[in-house]
Amino acid sequence: MTDRTVAAAFVPGHITGLFTVNQTADPATTGSRGAGFTLTDGVTVTVRPADERSLSLDGEPTDIESVRRVLDELAIDAAVEIVTDLPIGTGFGLSGGMGLGTALAANEGFELGRTETELIRVAHIADVEAGTGLGDVVAQARGGIVLRLDPGSPPHGRLDGIPGTERVEFLTLGELSTPAVLTDHPETITNAGTRALEKLQSDPTSEQFIETASEFSAEVGLATPRLQSILADVEAAGGVASMAMLGETVFAFGHDLSEAGYEPTVSQIDPSGAHVCE
Repeated sequence: MTDRTVAAAFVPGHITGLFTVNQTADPATTGSRGAGFTLTDGVTVTVRPADERSLSLDGEPTDIESVRRVLDELAIDAAVEIVTDLPIGTGFGLSGGMGLGTALAANEGFELGRTETELIRVAHIADVEAGTGLGDVVAQARGGIVLRLDPGSPPHGRLDGIPGTERVEFLTLGELSTPAVLTDHPETITNAGTRALEKLQSDPTSEQFIETASEFSAEVGLATPRLQSILADVEAAGGVASMAMLGETVFAFGHDLSEAGYEPTVSQIDPSGAHVCE
C-alpha cells in the first residue's frame, strides 16, 4: 500500500495581460495564447490523508470544482486546506492555482509517481472543464513573465518567457464572470490577442508587455467604468497600467499606481513557479 503523508505546495498568483480563446473538443489542447506574469503572492495547498474528502479555504469549508476534478482524476480522498493572500475571482488565476497545488501536493504526499507534465495536464484540464481558466496553470507552473505561444497543456502548449522580477502594484475592485466573458466575446478577444502577442514577440521586454497589455485591454473593451477611471488617472500621471484578465483588477509595474495617487497592494514578479514546499 502506498504510504501517505501530509504535503504542501505553493502556486503563485497569475495575472494575464492579453490572451486568445482557443477551444477544441479536447480540454488538453483547449487553452489560450497570450502573456501574463506570476506573483510572489499566491496559494498554499496542504493535502492530508483522510477517509473522506474535505476542502477548506482560509479555514472555511468550501467547494472548488477545479480541486474536486483533480482529486477525481488522481483517484484519491484527502483533506485539502488552501490558504491565500489574494482575493478570489478577481483575475489572479486562483482556481487553476488551487488545482495545480492540489495535484503537486497530492503527488508528493500520496507518492503517486506522476511526472510534472502529467500533473500540469491534470490541473489544466480541471481548470478548463470547470470553466475557470484557459492558460493560468501552464504559466503558474513555469513562473515569471510568461508567453503562451501555443494553447493547451503539455506536451501541446508551447511557452517562452521574458526575464524580469519587477515590482508590481495592483488594486482589486471586484469580480467578473470568466465564463460569460469568454462566451460573449471570443472572436474579438482572439483577434486582438493575436495581434498583441505578435507585437510583444517583436519586442519581448517588460516595458513592451505592460504597453501591449494596456492596448489590448482598451481594444477588447472589458474594463468597467471604475477600472477605466483608474487607467485614465495613471495615464494622466505619465504611467501605464492595465486590467487583469479577467477580474476587476488594475495592475502596473514599478510605482505607476502610487504616483497616480492610489494606495495599491504591492507584490513582485515570481520567477520560480509552482513547487512543493520543503
